[in-house]
Amino acid sequence: MKLVIFGANGPTGRLTTEQALAEGHEVTAVTRRPDAFPLTGARLSVVRADILNPDEVRRAVAGHDAVISTVGIPYTKEPVTVYSEGTANVIKAMHDQGIRRLVCVSSIGANYKDAPGEKFVFRKVIVPILLAMGRPLYEDTSRMEDIVSASGLEWTVIRPAGLFDATTTTDYIVSEARHPGWFTSRKDLADVLVREAVDGLHVGSRVEVITTQGVPGYFEVFKKEALHIGKK
Repeated sequence: MKLVIFGANGPTGRLTTEQALAEGHEVTAVTRRPDAFPLTGARLSVVRADILNPDEVRRAVAGHDAVISTVGIPYTKEPVTVYSEGTANVIKAMHDQGIRRLVCVSSIGANYKDAPGEKFVFRKVIVPILLAMGRPLYEDTSRMEDIVSASGLEWTVIRPAGLFDATTTTDYIVSEARHPGWFTSRKDLADVLVREAVDGLHVGSRVEVITTQGVPGYFEVFKKEALHIGKK
């Protein structure tokens, strides 16, 4: 399968590229800084493009079977539009090129709802702080989700929780309903992205991916991720 990955030079983008290549797919890694992209391979093409540039996006998606977006930006207090505007460019390019399958990373913070069984301290203390700190990002990921759901494509939105690094894929949970747990390893997220794009799972749905094994503590994730919200 021919996959194009936006945000390929981020932590999740690199893992997703590695996994897709390991499974034998042809991958185009899209990044604004191709010289800094660390991966190589016979089935890998590295393309310079800015997701906010419609012409560059259209050239990048041409000839592919599916599009994966792992675009993310760090925490900022300034208004954010890269998710909504960038994804709108991707959708327009996909329609122009006749490409149907789109899988994109959002956040569990987009249109957040409490999960039954969520711990009180996390629900009432940590979550409100994180949502307030990441408000511009979560507002734009919510706008992005609405644009994707109205696109007419075969789309899936993936909502990870607090991202952390791990070395192996686990028996993670994928759920369309809000599920207790605020941790997602980037390794599990990469696996979900490839599975959804290749196998056509959860079409027309917004799903959470929750890691349940080897997760760090709440305070550890809060300390590490709070100042890097949006870095996928």
